[in-house]
Amino acid sequence: MNSTAHSSIGLHDDSAGPGLAGLFAAMEYVVLSRSVDGHFVLLTEPGEWFRALAVSYPGTGSRIQLRGQSDYLDYFLIDAGNFWARAEAGRLCSGTWVESDASGKIWPLAAQAVLHDGNAFLVIEHVSESYAQQVKVLQAAREHLLNEETLERAVESRTAAIRQREEEIAMRLLAAAGTRDEETGSHVRRIGLFAAAVGQALGWNAERIADIRVAAPMHDIGKIGIPDAILLKPGKLTADEYRIMQQHTVIGAKMLGGSDIPLLAMSSEIALCHHEKWDGSGYPGGKRGEEIPIAARIVAIVDVYDAMLHRRVYKEPIAEAEVLRCMTDAAGKHFDPALLEVFISILPLIREIRAAVQE
Repeated sequence: MNSTAHSSIGLHDDSAGPGLAGLFAAMEYVVLSRSVDGHFVLLTEPGEWFRALAVSYPGTGSRIQLRGQSDYLDYFLIDAGNFWARAEAGRLCSGTWVESDASGKIWPLAAQAVLHDGNAFLVIEHVSESYAQQVKVLQAAREHLLNEETLERAVESRTAAIRQREEEIAMRLLAAAGTRDEETGSHVRRIGLFAAAVGQALGWNAERIADIRVAAPMHDIGKIGIPDAILLKPGKLTADEYRIMQQHTVIGAKMLGGSDIPLLAMSSEIALCHHEKWDGSGYPGGKRGEEIPIAARIVAIVDVYDAMLHRRVYKEPIAEAEVLRCMTDAAGKHFDPALLEVFISILPLIREIRAAVQE
């Protein structure tokens, strides 16, 4: 490679056209020719911005040392040296970096290693306008992201407030329906939390988990239409009384149905189907297997678990070990066996909820 200064493009020759060196200066380019000893020969007159590199030079044609003046430029010159060594015509661009001069003024720069006619050149450019545009674009993008984040936080906050109101409305609706104390307080809250825990174990998204947490407690809301003499009877119901009691599923579904709101749609499904059984022997429709909505299948499990563990007007509480044995025996009959396995797998969490929400 011939890399002496006199073999350059002749920026000051008349053949190169009048004022070519001045044109480079006006465009804020500095062109240097690389010497074999690693120094560079200045081919054009640099502007004020070249001072940011703290390079000492007497004028055009000066031999200058660039290494050690800029960390970024030093690393680029390593890449440039490898590029020039390949002896293939072309150019290598550095990308933009920023230097500051002794006064603290900021100068955005960019460099190119060029190989032309076997000669190695270094071009350094002051890129103030393009850099300012890049900064402007990045700032706009940042503002956009910040606005998006602010909007997202507002939506999350709004969603949380809506969920809180939905839950409060559900609890007040249960109380207004006349459901008994054990059904309006701790029992219904546990049912919602149990069901949400199962939904989370199934990998449901946050919105669907929140829906079942609020919807599950309304599973028995249709009991508003059941006479107290049957609802509160301490002993076993007669066949006729039992048929009347079964209607609470249909009543609840009608109360909650007819809405496009996902929460109410799920609530209606749960109210109607939480007494259906996996083998088709349940009520009111005799649905079987996956014909039963999954939310209702979940509530069937958590409702029976909680009801058996606690005292009711018609029964004494049962120990958990016995409850789990009975429920396991009913897998594939009363309960969806796969969902029951999921429920049993999260029993430590279920017990934590029981301890936190007591009678």
